[in-house]
Amino acid sequence: MSEIQIEFIPAISLISAQEWNQLMVTSSDEGASVNPFVRHEYLAALESSGCVCAKTGWTPMHLTVLQGEKRLAVMPLYEKTHSYGEYVFDWAWAEAYERNSIDYYPKLLCAIPFTPVTGPRVGMAKSLTQSEAALVWSKITEHFSEMLQKSGYSSWHALFLTKPECDMFSKQNALSRVGTQFHWMNKGYQSFEDYLAAMNSRKRKDIRKERYRVAQHGLTMRFVDGGEVTDEQWLAFTHCYQMTYAKRSGHYGYLNLSFFKSLAQNMPQQIKLLLVETNEGDSGADYEDKQGQRIIASALYFCSDTHLYGRYWGALETIEGLHFEVCYYQGIEYCIAQGLQTFDAGAQGEHKVPRGFEPVAIYSNHDIAHPAFRDAIEHFTHQERTQISCYMKEMSQSLPFKSSD
Repeated sequence: MSEIQIEFIPAISLISAQEWNQLMVTSSDEGASVNPFVRHEYLAALESSGCVCAKTGWTPMHLTVLQGEKRLAVMPLYEKTHSYGEYVFDWAWAEAYERNSIDYYPKLLCAIPFTPVTGPRVGMAKSLTQSEAALVWSKITEHFSEMLQKSGYSSWHALFLTKPECDMFSKQNALSRVGTQFHWMNKGYQSFEDYLAAMNSRKRKDIRKERYRVAQHGLTMRFVDGGEVTDEQWLAFTHCYQMTYAKRSGHYGYLNLSFFKSLAQNMPQQIKLLLVETNEGDSGADYEDKQGQRIIASALYFCSDTHLYGRYWGALETIEGLHFEVCYYQGIEYCIAQGLQTFDAGAQGEHKVPRGFEPVAIYSNHDIAHPAFRDAIEHFTHQERTQISCYMKEMSQSLPFKSSD
């Protein structure tokens, strides 16, 4: 294999969407829609909207591997000056550095900003042999190691990788870390009632009661395809998202209307917007659709040929159980109707377990330049891995399904 080079791209727009997307479709994905969050269109929307830029602490420097004029691999990469919007938490590491008067930032981060979803992080040319691909992995990690030594970065991190990718980086001496999320798995259910029938009677009753309480409010809920969402509906969704974020976190969230509308324009086929509407009450400053119904809540979903992803939601009114209905039960019904295999409804949340979401492992890799801190962090990750394993077993035992005995 002739000499290969590594270069960095300061904007995703400097590489074509076709070339990026072709590389980011792994062999296991062929014939299926690309994971929506690694698509060029998604990353470009983050940058063009100003959500991702140096000012927000996410400086793009996407890695690309070249052999002459041929691009062999790409990786979404950012220089970070904080740890917000990552969802694999290293705040304690940063605080330990600060206590010892050592800079933790800037750091290098391979991730999809604000998106805790597992997917490919290194896209490689399908023509590479196994040995050639291994050489590319080696070159990437070698280059990162050189950057840690020479460019003032404390560390590099790759978040929410696939298990094979995590294993590849681990072979190159990167530390590995394991966490957990809760996903819903479609086991051939024909309807929501069919799904409930797999549960024990108490949990089944609880969910029916929870959904009944929401149904008493007379709300209309419907999914709108990304290409059919109107400007007014996007405005309503963004308002719901920002108001809910402000109540919870004191700021209006990381994303804006420009980002959402860019997605609708450039990748509508992988977007579903759930609208929650009512005929009751005065419109006031709220948003109405063409039928005069008032939009009081909304949720943005993404889909591939196999997965549904629940990402952002918001509500303008407080209704008991509405979050569970909008973010969980509507998504489950959609998966059953469309034959999707997995529903990823977002990060964390033990409250998903009694509703039938199962613990799954998530993976990340980390390389730390400072020898003493690397040793300490490696020790921590070993302890954490044991704790996560026990936690996942405990959560699995708490699932609401009938015993298979």
